[in-house]
Amino acid sequence: MMKAILIAVTVLVHYVLGQEPLCQSHSSCSECIRSPGCAWCTQTDFLKPGESNERRCDSHTSLKERNCKEDHVINPVKHPLAYVKNSDLSSDRENVVQLKPQNINITLRVGVPFEFKVEFRRAARYPIDLYYLMDLSYSMKDDLEQIKTLGQKILKKLKDITDTVRIGFGSFVDKELLPYVSQLKERRRNPCPNRIDTCQPAFSFKNVLPLTHDAKEFEREVSKQKISGNLDAPEAGLDAIMQAAVCKDKIKWGNVTRILVYTSDDTFHMAGDGRLGGVFQPHNGECHLNENGSYNGRAYDYPSVGHISRVLQDNNIQLIFAVTEDIYPAYKALSALIPQSVVGVLKNDSSNVVDLISEAYGNLSSTLVLEQEGAPKELDVSYRSSCKGNQAYSEWKEKGECHGIKHEQITFNVSLNATACLKKPQTFRIKMQGINEEVKITVHTECDCNCGVPEKASKHCNGTGTLSCGVCRCDDGYVGQHCECVQQSDSDSIIKMMASCQSDNLLFCNGHGTCECGKCVCHGHYSGRFCECDDSSCERHKGILCNGKGRCSCGTCQCTDDYTGSACECSPSQDKCMNDKWLCSGQGKCTCDRCQCNEGFKGEHCSEFTDECKWLKGCVKCHVEDGNVCAQECLNATVSHLDGTHELHCIYEATISYDVKLKDGKIVLRYADLPRSVDKTKLIIGISVSSIIFIGIIIIIIYRGLLELYDIREYQNFVKAQKQTEWKEAQNPLFKGATTTVYNPLHVKDEEEKEHSE
Repeated sequence: MMKAILIAVTVLVHYVLGQEPLCQSHSSCSECIRSPGCAWCTQTDFLKPGESNERRCDSHTSLKERNCKEDHVINPVKHPLAYVKNSDLSSDRENVVQLKPQNINITLRVGVPFEFKVEFRRAARYPIDLYYLMDLSYSMKDDLEQIKTLGQKILKKLKDITDTVRIGFGSFVDKELLPYVSQLKERRRNPCPNRIDTCQPAFSFKNVLPLTHDAKEFEREVSKQKISGNLDAPEAGLDAIMQAAVCKDKIKWGNVTRILVYTSDDTFHMAGDGRLGGVFQPHNGECHLNENGSYNGRAYDYPSVGHISRVLQDNNIQLIFAVTEDIYPAYKALSALIPQSVVGVLKNDSSNVVDLISEAYGNLSSTLVLEQEGAPKELDVSYRSSCKGNQAYSEWKEKGECHGIKHEQITFNVSLNATACLKKPQTFRIKMQGINEEVKITVHTECDCNCGVPEKASKHCNGTGTLSCGVCRCDDGYVGQHCECVQQSDSDSIIKMMASCQSDNLLFCNGHGTCECGKCVCHGHYSGRFCECDDSSCERHKGILCNGKGRCSCGTCQCTDDYTGSACECSPSQDKCMNDKWLCSGQGKCTCDRCQCNEGFKGEHCSEFTDECKWLKGCVKCHVEDGNVCAQECLNATVSHLDGTHELHCIYEATISYDVKLKDGKIVLRYADLPRSVDKTKLIIGISVSSIIFIGIIIIIIYRGLLELYDIREYQNFVKAQKQTEWKEAQNPLFKGATTTVYNPLHVKDEEEKEHSE
């Protein structure tokens, strides 16, 4: 199993890289063509003496290189795709085609992927059937009042999308069993929680109104409905969805876009819950409506989510859940398990249901999901989508998906890869979710060789064997490539014959072949007298043996077409080395169609210097200081001295400048004296800095002078004011002389004692 996986991965990698896949050799034609990348040669004189039949199995290219004629090569499936029906996409009401092609036959080879395109464009204003499925438990009382008047509004809203709309109505509560519905006679007749209201008896599902164009009939039938009630919170919603989907004739579903709107304010019963009421029989997925359009749910358990999902897909029904906010998470999780379904938040009185339906349908129609149905296990199917802007996704996926699509044409690439031979042709379908059209695909696998009628007692087989697909099937008692040897029976003859198939190795034919008629018949890609050479062990270039430009012989590539190198990787072409009619700019040699630059040069065509200033600095020094005998330092460069002064690219010390260029494949060096003029840049910078400093000093001096004048003026004003002020004591009415009073505490005490004595 692991080997098969590795082979499949290797084949896929080679196809992705655009390379011919490696061939795993086999001894029969049928086994050979079941191996990816293999072809079989039926030419009778194709094999050399001593070669095994496995050598007939090789890649198509290798067989041709080994001189197998084209009409003797069996390499099936040159034209694997045949269109049975391939009508163009059309929005014509009489002939709507949204998916192309419609029916094809494909012939595959095992392990060889094949791609084809599927196109889709949603037909403009395509008819719609909308079936409104409503929970009529007591908590939906105010919602029912809203729905009674919504028929015309729903049709009007949908007619913005299409010209033809039909609308129907169904309702559900729960199974008519305990513990879901009360079995007391009074409560059974009127399940309302209070005596003021009047409710109709509970039921599982009721088809109130099949699909119709008449909005008034919708409103008339819905207005007749009364609310009902049950005991537990969950409802029989999945029961109702199942019946609405499978009862196609009674609901009157058309071959158009089918939408099922489900409204509720509570959760739903699932498969297994029916056991609480004594119902153990799983739902059989069939229609069980009676003549009144009702289903009581007593015989079958609630359907599972998976069963519902499959039924909706089989009937191309798109589901819109319109539920209240508090149970939104539960239905969001349910929607994730049901393709082509969306969830919207319904107001408590369902007043926003029309806008919700319109928005939900827009979300459904903008998402495209292409997937297979009924594909055999031996076939791998994958998709790559080209959505907006025809930009393809880089990776292959299990489904083709596009989002945010309106009416543009979408292309899906579909890849088919057979992992094993099919016993007989298999048919499967590729469908777009929510669309009733499909691509019917019939797959054949090419696993047998058509070599014509076997030739018995063939001359090629010495009259002792049957020739089939170029191979001799020897009669009993004969062996050999052409059945030329009589099979030995005595032990001495057998030992002697086997000894001739041994070299220094103890193994016969080095373990890579069998000994027939005293000669080694090598297996697979082994060759030589003792099968000592492995003709698949040569060096590879980019994963291809001998780069596909040579033949592997005993571990060494024998190159063709003037290719060279250990893996024939070196092309004889020199196109990539040419630059302006010069090979590598005259400064390198062309090897494997690539330039190998001389020292000091770089670039694709050796047209750039690594560092010309350092490289030939010694050459300039030689000419400036030592004279003109400088061939060694200048590396055969043409040197010239420019008259006058010049400022060139490179600087030698402070007085000489020079530059180096390539001209007609030769190095040209020029040098000259540097100009001795004043450096204008430094002069400008010096003058600018000096001017700024000078102006700053002048500003500071002026500021200090003005400040000094201001101080002098203020002082003079102060002195002048002092002189004008004369203070005289008599003229100042506020002036009062100081009075000092001194108390002697001892004297006061004496006075008090004197008064007491008197």
